[in-house]
Amino acid sequence: MFKLLVVEDDRELNKAVCSYLNQNGYKAEGCLSANEAYDAMYGGTLFDLIISDIMMPEVDGFEFAKTVREIDQEIPILFMTARDDFASKQRGFKAGIDDYMVKPIDLDELLLRIEALLRRAKIATSKKLIVGNLTLDAEEHTAYLNDEEVPLTVREFNLIYKLLSYPKKTFTRSQLMDEFWDRSSSSGPRTVDVYMTKLRDKFSACNDFEIVTVHGLGYKAVLK
Repeated sequence: MFKLLVVEDDRELNKAVCSYLNQNGYKAEGCLSANEAYDAMYGGTLFDLIISDIMMPEVDGFEFAKTVREIDQEIPILFMTARDDFASKQRGFKAGIDDYMVKPIDLDELLLRIEALLRRAKIATSKKLIVGNLTLDAEEHTAYLNDEEVPLTVREFNLIYKLLSYPKKTFTRSQLMDEFWDRSSSSGPRTVDVYMTKLRDKFSACNDFEIVTVHGLGYKAVLK
């Protein structure tokens, strides 16, 4: 069971969020300040994710996130705050947070974001991405479907790993070109189409996902 730390000085909101998370398969512990959170974190409990407010007494969320990140580079941090200005978001991400939600929050959306953050954290730690019978090993740049290796070039591997790391997220051709092709490359955005055709062919026997064309934009992976 994943253990979540909720750092929120509004006692009723803290209680409501923890209760909702506990009802949905997590073990959530609430703290009313950053100092309480430090005690909880370094008192022996290993948390898998932190949800934190920004505006709190004594130590604000920015300082809290910065301190946590200096000690732990991996744990996902999600800000849950009433501050909706870009400067606060920018400051939060620079402090090392992974996601940002503005109050009033939708608890169902919070669950979705927590699930995504935990999945990405697991991927980052293990360096392996498992989708049904498909395993992508980022250390070896290899793909195994039903325990048989699927031959891929480095670029093909990077493309499929990117898509499957963010299922349902659409990546434009330009975004993929910028990340996986050299700027000096003479290839145009339609080169991405060629690679997607190759990937569809190589993974045609995999029934756990499909690469979907988003017309006018690019591509996304959809899990089945």
